[in-house]
Amino acid sequence: MIEAILERCAGIDVGKKFVVVCVMTGSARDEPHTQIKKFGTIVSELQRLSEWLVAEGCTHAVMESTGSYWKPVFNLLEAHVRVILANAADVQNRRGHKTDPNDSRWLAHLLRHGMIRPSFIPPLAIRELRDLTRRRRQLIGENSRERNRVQKVLEDANIKLGDVLSDVFCVSGKLMLAALLDGRMTAEEIADLAKKKAREKIPQLAASVADHRLSDHQRFLIRHALRHLEFLDEQVEALNVEIRRRLTDSAFAEAFHLLQSIPGIKEESAASILAEIGADMEQFPTAAQLSS
Repeated sequence: MIEAILERCAGIDVGKKFVVVCVMTGSARDEPHTQIKKFGTIVSELQRLSEWLVAEGCTHAVMESTGSYWKPVFNLLEAHVRVILANAADVQNRRGHKTDPNDSRWLAHLLRHGMIRPSFIPPLAIRELRDLTRRRRQLIGENSRERNRVQKVLEDANIKLGDVLSDVFCVSGKLMLAALLDGRMTAEEIADLAKKKAREKIPQLAASVADHRLSDHQRFLIRHALRHLEFLDEQVEALNVEIRRRLTDSAFAEAFHLLQSIPGIKEESAASILAEIGADMEQFPTAAQLSS
């Protein structure tokens, strides 16, 4: 029989509306005293849970990383108890009969006997940075999708700018888009708006927009998309400013700059790497654990 290593601990089974908590107390050599209670997930209920754990002298609590339900619980408990996040695959209740009380009791049992392998939970500053970098990535992805929508409208209107320009949203492309939306220039005049290397392709550019079928409806769609793209660019830049501020005015500044000394790692990538793994590499004893 595996010997217990904790005398006061709790297992928390987390759901969307309720959490079921099992507290085990008693000498590591004896059968523990077990209490099970159910709490809601609103702040007042979670505060009541926190007060109960403190009153019972719990030093550790464990819960599974179920979706994002664990986050509000973790945020309220981390100041009072060492909260361990466990991978669901590591704590499956092998006895079948899945009920919330059994789940919380099983979690508490595993924790009491040192059978939980903690998942990495970065400090609050890194978690907030991660929110920002992931939000930025989402907006950049939406930017790409919106550009593709514009390309599709152009294709539907028999405009082949994308076949000539590698990026329709380059300086030359934007000028030509504006002229197409205005609708008063000839194909040759539109092509003559090209800048720098794009001027080498003026004949092809003129051919790509000649005799197009851009309707008022399609112009509306493109204008709408361009306004959205402008908004997305502003939001991404606001995130860039906030991310940069947090990294240059924090304990992570050195790691942030050190990462950028690696060939190919620029500011955006350095921020994303820090946000995902933090700056404390002691959390990852091996390279394999870090990469997983």
